[in-house]
Amino acid sequence: MKLLIDDANIEKIKTIYQYYPIDGVTTNPSILAKSGRNPYEVLKEIRAYIGEDAELHAQVISRTAEGMIEEAHKMAEILGKNTYIKVPTIPEGLKAMKALSKEGFKITATAIYTPMQAYLAAKAGADYAAPYVNRIDNLGANGIDSTKMIQDIFDNNGFKTQILAASFKNSNQVQELCAYGVGAATVAPDVIENLIKNACVTSAVEDFITDFEKLCGEGKTMLDCQ
Repeated sequence: MKLLIDDANIEKIKTIYQYYPIDGVTTNPSILAKSGRNPYEVLKEIRAYIGEDAELHAQVISRTAEGMIEEAHKMAEILGKNTYIKVPTIPEGLKAMKALSKEGFKITATAIYTPMQAYLAAKAGADYAAPYVNRIDNLGANGIDSTKMIQDIFDNNGFKTQILAASFKNSNQVQELCAYGVGAATVAPDVIENLIKNACVTSAVEDFITDFEKLCGEGKTMLDCQ
């Protein structure tokens, strides 16, 4: 499963990239709005840091398919060919996906709340379908089960489309979908950190260091024992 950062704060992105094996960054209009800066300024800064080979996902805003297609052309021109154009999975969005897919654009179908939205997006040529796990839960359904159903639909129908699961509230949700074999997950920095944060692990490491220092001396490491 690919792991992407769901954030546009460059300092948070740099911190996560420093420690964790990350495959790219996703953004949406709400995330970009938090920066208070020009969207292209933020996106170009992210692209410059993560490099041309990493995935960068950015969303169109237009309400019509024609407008979405025009936006996609400008976004790819400015942000590079490895930019995934996020298109909302609504009728106009499906129309845009079909056209952009024929032109060879990389497409992420977003705002997915139901398995049939994902099915239609896959039929329209999307590379990724992004179900909102926690938002589905908030509607009274089960986000994890819905995402697993989408994976089954893709597998059983031979679609090339992968899941890019989004909207997580905790690390256990990420773990469940990782175990199920979904293609990718985009996760907020704090949830990524919680994938490994564990007081028992920290305690075990400290015990190892303490025992070693009893043997070789305080502050000593394997560099100092020969």
